[in-house]
Amino acid sequence: MSTPPRKLANDCFACLHELMPHEEAMRLLRERITPVVDVEELPLAEALGRVLAEDVIAPRDIPAFANAAMDGFAVRQADLNPQAETELPVFMTIFAGDVPRRLPEGTAARIFTGAPMPEGADTCVMQEDVEHDEAAGVARFPAGILRGINVRPAGEDQQAGQPVVRAGERLRPPELAAIASTGAAQVKVFGKLRVALMSTGNEIIRPGEPFTPGAIYDANHFFLRGALATLPVEVVDFGVLADEREVVERAFRRAAEQCDVIITSAGISTGEADYMAETARKLGSLHAWRLAIKPGKPIAFGQIGDTVYLGLPGNPVAAFVTFLVYGWPLLARLAGHAWREPERIVLPAAFEMKRRKAGRREFLRGWLETDEEGRTVVRRFPKDGSGLISSAVAATGLIEITEEPDHVSPGDPVRFIPFGAFGLPPR
Repeated sequence: MSTPPRKLANDCFACLHELMPHEEAMRLLRERITPVVDVEELPLAEALGRVLAEDVIAPRDIPAFANAAMDGFAVRQADLNPQAETELPVFMTIFAGDVPRRLPEGTAARIFTGAPMPEGADTCVMQEDVEHDEAAGVARFPAGILRGINVRPAGEDQQAGQPVVRAGERLRPPELAAIASTGAAQVKVFGKLRVALMSTGNEIIRPGEPFTPGAIYDANHFFLRGALATLPVEVVDFGVLADEREVVERAFRRAAEQCDVIITSAGISTGEADYMAETARKLGSLHAWRLAIKPGKPIAFGQIGDTVYLGLPGNPVAAFVTFLVYGWPLLARLAGHAWREPERIVLPAAFEMKRRKAGRREFLRGWLETDEEGRTVVRRFPKDGSGLISSAVAATGLIEITEEPDHVSPGDPVRFIPFGAFGLPPR
């Protein structure tokens, strides 16, 4: 049976700042956003990429018993002479899956990787260090063997009663393996977030349609749809909406009934044909955040009932950057993920900005290179235009310039956010 989702407060996107700093915007989202999707139970084999809804607890120690880390001989270290070679009779052979007898004092056991250590043994000497005379049934051990070597103790990986994977984590192959090691065949996860994706504008056409004078192909849809593919969401494509008030309103009403989130690009300003913001405000609530960032200063957040509205800028790169920086963590949290902002790497700049407007955060497109001294440095795309899709094609991440510096010189430390931090695949 599913668990009812926690609903967002009606004013969760309300803010007071006329021009909001980046950190303030992130703080508001981090504090106010909660998951909005139901919980369901899935077979573990079908849970890849989903978000865990409750902690998975280890029902027993993992591994459940001490075992050999490699092929060798199980012994009591106290039976070995620390100063000279020791010869011990081989009492038994233990394979993985066996339940061995107790090891008598003064004997050794032939043992294979993963097999349980017999009671009484505390050390596994790898076979390469042992002279095994099978005909005589004895093994000879060198001096100086340390106690406990090559033994995996019970509970080394996970201890009984401790969380193996915590709620809010996206299930990657390692998490699935960790859960499988507990024996759990089913797992409780958050359902997929349903996202309505809309393009708008009489000039916008989809690839495959014949080009006409004044037309613009819908690049934003593919920017955003590709980025959404990195999240546990189901995209509902509402196509390209004409610049008509009634068309936009009908689409918003249908989307609010069917989806958890509506995402649009363009149409969020106050132009005569900019109906996106107007419609969101009419049907629900809208908070237009003017952020102290570049690119993408205008971004709109709102709600229509329980459906979240995210209005992005129209320029392709501005839409892409603002979605990654603000939309990606927002949607991940709505889908049940623990709040997580991408990690930054601090590296020296291999570019110069002689004058920049202090007080705003900039997200440049760039990549990493190795300079002539063997250092990893950050290179930027030479042009800043927010309509230049070529800058995103050339880049492997975002260069984040904070509000303080009024210039950047070669060698200055800058923050680099690889696209992989947002789940995007490498080139």
